[in-house]
Amino acid sequence: MLKLKTKSSAKKRFSFTASGKIICGSAFKRHNLRKRSQKMKRQARGTMVLSCSDALSVVKYMPYG
Repeated sequence: MLKLKTKSSAKKRFSFTASGKIICGSAFKRHNLRKRSQKMKRQARGTMVLSCSDALSVVKYMPYG
């Protein structure tokens, strides 16, 4: 049986918690921040846990994660 390859872009952007959930950085924090509310920018700091529907697509890219 062949080994499956992990997508390089996925391993740079996502990581797994000990319980198997997927952690990622928040979106919409790169540019045009003057349009965003202060509340949105504050809540988007750090990392967040992906929702189940999004996590299913990421798991396919990281078979050994």
